[in-house]
Parts: sequence; structure tokens; C-alpha cells
Amino acid sequence: MAINSIQGVPSHEHSVGQFRRAPTGLPLKIAAKVDRVDRDYYSAKIEPLLHEPGIEYIGDIYERAKERFLGDALALIFPIDGPEPFGLVTIEAMACGTPVLAFDKGAMREIIDEGVTGVVQSVVEATTMLTRVIALDRARVRHQFQERFTARRMAIDYVQIYQQLLDCTGVQTAA
Repeated sequence: MAINSIQGVPSHEHSVGQFRRAPTGLPLKIAAKVDRVDRDYYSAKIEPLLHEPGIEYIGDIYERAKERFLGDALALIFPIDGPEPFGLVTIEAMACGTPVLAFDKGAMREIIDEGVTGVVQSVVEATTMLTRVIALDRARVRHQFQERFTARRMAIDYVQIYQQLLDCTGVQTAA
């Protein structure tokens, strides 16, 4: 499980509590920063949940460690709690071939290819989908990332958009 930051939102404490009780027997590793403003929330709501066997709080991880952490994970659990327009850590996980289990909020349905790169599910039903997510083909997850989210793909899409705009204005381009 990776969270960009632990904030005072109910989905974080609910997801930690829910996944530590899941009958998977899998370890839950949490990599997240806790900002100063959220220290009291972390101490009161999250930290007491971390004393169970099989739960490890790693703390904030940086780029080099993040790639290995995500690449070694069986799945990324992304407990989004609001209308986040884009979940960068989900893309980073897919780049490593790691499937994603995300809560049904924000842009998750646009980012995750259901049943291919992960599963988008309600908070309540998320733990029941973990086995399905772990079973997804990691090579296919990585391939889908390459098809949709690389810098090359983005550049090609921008060129097409710019060309469409030029075509609409009647401006001739040098081919």
C-alpha cells in the first residue's frame, strides 16, 4: 500500500484498518509522508493501527527507493479520498508492472484499465478484490503503461492536437 501522504481523511484510517483485517495473510507496507499539519491525525488515528503483525510503516520514500518498493509490491492500494485529477503514484506503479487497487474517486476510472492494470472499487468492497488484482498479468500492466502514459505517447498526442487546431484555422504547415 502506498500513499503519497497521510492526511486527515477517513479513507486512510479506514483502509489501513480494513486491509489489516483482510484474510489474505499478505503483509501491508505503507510508504507515505506525514506532513507537520497531519502529525496529530497520524498519531491519533493511524499509528495505533500499525502495531499489528504484518503491517510495516516505511515512511516517506524517494525516487530510487520508490521504484524498487513499487516494483516489488504485489499490488498498489491507492486509498484516494477526493476528486484528485490524477494519481501519479498509480502511473508509477504501472510503470513497474504493478497492478493497482484504487478507490472509486477522482480520475481513477480514467487512469486504470479495469481488469488489465488494476481494479477500481468502493472502499467497502476493495479488500475482496485484492486477490483478483494481484493475479493480473504484470507484463500486461507494464505494456498498457507504455501504450498510454509514456512521454513519447504524450508528445504524439500533443502534436495531433496542435495539428487539429492548425487544420481548423487553415494555417499551412511545412511537412
